[in-house]
Amino acid sequence: MSGLLRWICGKAEAIDLKGWRDPVLPSSVIAKPRFRGLADTVTNPYQTPDGDARAQARELLEQAQFAALAVLQPETTLPTLSRIALATDTDGCPVTLISSLAEHTRALNANPNCALLVGEPKEKGDPLTHPRLTLHAVARPVHRDMSDYAPLRERYLSLRPKAKLYVDFADFSFVRFAIKDGLLNGGFGKAYRLTAGDF
Repeated sequence: MSGLLRWICGKAEAIDLKGWRDPVLPSSVIAKPRFRGLADTVTNPYQTPDGDARAQARELLEQAQFAALAVLQPETTLPTLSRIALATDTDGCPVTLISSLAEHTRALNANPNCALLVGEPKEKGDPLTHPRLTLHAVARPVHRDMSDYAPLRERYLSLRPKAKLYVDFADFSFVRFAIKDGLLNGGFGKAYRLTAGDF
């Protein structure tokens, strides 16, 4: 043992730790990990959506042929992502056709709260400069015995004709995503917080 280490150990042994207890701090003062950056200086980066922002959000949704779907794993509640086909119903609400065998379907059955991300980057330029739209939604299944199933099936197949190959498989069914709110990022400095009414 080096002289320095012997000195440190000796000092530690000389400290009277009798009656010492680890302090129990309330949860309000326990340090929590934070990501530092722009959020530390800008309180609200979102602008009030105008007509152009609403139109851009609706256009991104209507043009999207697929989306990233975020759900919570039933066992761990950890978030997970999947890619799904996407279309809209006559009211502009996002819908998809998914299999009951898929992990994200099982997750939606356990917790229908989810999120969708639409908007793909172009071939050129920084991907972060291209518009994208995040939707927070609740998944609602559309069963074959429901009155709106047939009209939804007809519209979906008119928009996604390749789905004719599997739309009538026993394990496939439609899901409508009821939008609760959304976040539109139109590029750097163009962020908007949207409500369900904006769609």
